[in-house]
Amino acid sequence: MMTLSPSALTQVADYFKVLSELSRLQVLCSLKSGSKNVTEIMEETGLGQANVSKHLKILAQAGIVSRTPQGVSVYYEIVEPFIFDLCELVGDRLSLRLQEQSQQLKQLESLRRNKNVSAGRL
Repeated sequence: MMTLSPSALTQVADYFKVLSELSRLQVLCSLKSGSKNVTEIMEETGLGQANVSKHLKILAQAGIVSRTPQGVSVYYEIVEPFIFDLCELVGDRLSLRLQEQSQQLKQLESLRRNKNVSAGRL
């Protein structure tokens, strides 16, 4: 990353901005199992038609999904399947961080209890 120019880093930042929206991630998760039209994505995500269409447009402009007209419908599919590897990597890291924080809280609680017990014995 250090060898990337500021303009390249801007593109990386813009790519992550596209992925930073919960509804877009829901749409992407819906498409993980294969191509779908807007109605199918709406049924899986519970999002409204205008919302799904807006997010699909953004994802298509970013080159993350492609659109293929088929009859009266348009089907969308993932172009960049590594997105799921990236999300899994981030999810694993967040899970590890939460486990570490939980362990630290348990240690603090144990110290607090021990301090209260010691103070009560005096």
